[in-house]
Amino acid sequence: MPHPHTERQNLEKSMSPLSIWALAFGAIIGWGAFIMPGLRFLPGSGPIGACIGFVLGGLMLTFVALTYGRLVGCHPVAGGVFAFSYAAFGPTLSFICGWALVLGYLSIIALNATAIVLLTRFLLPGVLEIGHMYTIAGWDIHAGELFMLEAVLVIFWLLNYCGADIVGKVQVLLAVILAVGVIVIVVGALSAPDSRLENLSPWFAPDKSALASIAAVTAIAPWLFVGFDTIPQAAEEFKFPPSKGTGLMILSIVCGILVYSAVTLAVGVVMPWPSLTADASIVWHTGYTVELSLGKTGSIPLALAVLSAILTGINGFYIASSRLLFSMGRAHILPDWFGRLHGKHKTPTNALNFVMLIVLIAPFFGREVLSWVVDMSSIGTIIGYLFASLAAYSIAGTCRDMFSASTRPLAVLGCIASLICLCLLVLPFSPAAISFPSWCVLGIWVALGFCLYCLRLNTIRSYPEDERAYLILGDSELCKSCVPNWKDK
Repeated sequence: MPHPHTERQNLEKSMSPLSIWALAFGAIIGWGAFIMPGLRFLPGSGPIGACIGFVLGGLMLTFVALTYGRLVGCHPVAGGVFAFSYAAFGPTLSFICGWALVLGYLSIIALNATAIVLLTRFLLPGVLEIGHMYTIAGWDIHAGELFMLEAVLVIFWLLNYCGADIVGKVQVLLAVILAVGVIVIVVGALSAPDSRLENLSPWFAPDKSALASIAAVTAIAPWLFVGFDTIPQAAEEFKFPPSKGTGLMILSIVCGILVYSAVTLAVGVVMPWPSLTADASIVWHTGYTVELSLGKTGSIPLALAVLSAILTGINGFYIASSRLLFSMGRAHILPDWFGRLHGKHKTPTNALNFVMLIVLIAPFFGREVLSWVVDMSSIGTIIGYLFASLAAYSIAGTCRDMFSASTRPLAVLGCIASLICLCLLVLPFSPAAISFPSWCVLGIWVALGFCLYCLRLNTIRSYPEDERAYLILGDSELCKSCVPNWKDK
């Protein structure tokens, strides 16, 4: 029941199933779907090896999505896995989980923003590269490009500030443009004069076995499909039965598999892909093959698709990161300032302000430095996957009447998938192993989190846990039944 002296601020239920699907789909498909086919997917795996890798990687994360779905269906609250980690393990481990996810979400916004620069440099070379300021890690910073990026980030902050209903409709529009753009690219590739199946030979990377070719893509599945977990973060704003969240997460992963596969095959079918990837004069392989199949006008649907992919990523992770910070602030684990809502729009205003401040600073560091952060933040995302699976296993064991018998086996599969993904990132011989600079950034983030938690510890302990449980989980059976599980220990 509600704590007698506590008022819980609730987000407005304003997001439809379509907007929630668009949230996850747009967060999954970013610039990489259009940049990576010629740089990594085809040369590293071959067309068929890459597609099999997409399917296997998506299947692995489907187990995690099913686990998320059981938790969201039980009781949808903002914060997603942070909230359920609290129910299972208490404030300390839930802080670790939330802190791991915060940087992951923020850095993806920043990296998506800098991808706009890649697009403008290809389509409008030299137009925005004015007012050279400095170079960092080989990346040139120009005032014209910075101004454009800051404007885009402020626009999406404003949209999010004005309400989830508005931002959900924008996300749907961008997701539709993205999907239509991909369809046009694929149809153009299939109808190109020189398009033939023989161009897809060899099916796998010629310098690797079929298994190694497939593994090269499967290894980066956490990076490819990060975004389906934005759905649990927005669960408190569902204006539909929360049980539908599972299907929407799985649908977004399936759509992600289809888009990654379709674009990769479209790039490889227009001309023999080994010749395409071996030509050092080709800067952007996707752009080159689209021009071959659709002519100069093909740059229009391609640009719209890529821009929509970038903007849906920015928008999606604005939503996810602000809801996570709001939930942690509402629980007094982060400063209460983060847990305040706008009086009219019912949006987490201060959390959005913080997100905007961080992402406005990020472009000044350049894309190369940000890529170190994003590589490292994949570990944070996988930690979130692992915590979700562990929490589901723990809670389903305590609250057996709230979960079906299949929840714990699914949670075990989710744990296994998460651990495989984690090993692929941390083992030095893995094709997805993060670099030394990324490890350095990870160390800094862990140290910052440790210091912040130490500073907040007295405040965290000053609040009764039944009050905190109500603030995080609301007035639910989950709140009343599961929290004593870790308190009594």
